[in-house]
Amino acid sequence: MRNLGYYNGEIGLIEEMRVPMTDRGFYFGDGIYDAAYSRNHVIYALDEHIDRFFGNLERLDIRFSMDKAQLRTLLCELSLRVDDGEQFVYWQATRGSALRDHPYPEFDVMANLSVMIRPKKVMDIQKRLRLVTAEDRRYLYCNMKTINLLPSVLTAQKAAAAGADECVLHRGERVTECSHSNVSMLSGGAFVTPPADEYILPGVGRAHLMAASRALGIPVEERIFTMEELMAADEVIISSAGILGNAAYEIDAVPVGGKDGATLARLQAYVLTDWLEKTTK
Repeated sequence: MRNLGYYNGEIGLIEEMRVPMTDRGFYFGDGIYDAAYSRNHVIYALDEHIDRFFGNLERLDIRFSMDKAQLRTLLCELSLRVDDGEQFVYWQATRGSALRDHPYPEFDVMANLSVMIRPKKVMDIQKRLRLVTAEDRRYLYCNMKTINLLPSVLTAQKAAAAGADECVLHRGERVTECSHSNVSMLSGGAFVTPPADEYILPGVGRAHLMAASRALGIPVEERIFTMEELMAADEVIISSAGILGNAAYEIDAVPVGGKDGATLARLQAYVLTDWLEKTTK
């Protein structure tokens, strides 16, 4: 198949799939999702993504019919059905189907599972990024990967309209994350990333950069930092499932980074090697 859609056991091309109007994701955005990339039909860091997915199911009291091993097996089997081995693998669980009512059915409704897989490569780690900024106006569930993404849509569109790659969000002067990725920095020889609180998603890519830094003897600081600090950072680093650790060269048309290329190169080489090794059959 050139791409794949899955909904509660039904499989077809994404553009041919249908979702019922009673799905609570349709009118409330009542659900969570996760996403990863595959190479050679091997989904990178899949167990970490599934752990996060199940943690969010529990936090939001969404009843799910599979265990972790069953979901893992399903995603791996579905990946094999898509012709291209380099893929974007997305899955979401909504709270289920019921007539529209704000309180959710507590006992008799199970989650609806959707999966979408399409050919897509991770970003070339050597690509340097242009960024813009916006005030972070989201609610305080940012640490959960819910499908309520309108603020992210609007800020991502701001970046696209400006010809930029991403939009850095801030609450006042405090940097949080980007519209659909994490932002970290190299500063004074340390890898600095925002704390994993309710203002950011604890990204798997971010976690791998932290682990890589520790393996290389680079100090790791999880702390709040400001836009002023980010603009003055030695390197500004963007990460997500599909962005392994790319540096930015500009924020709001002001040059940034470019001051610690040696440390950046070591970090990028480590995470890229990990990606290649763990997605090779």
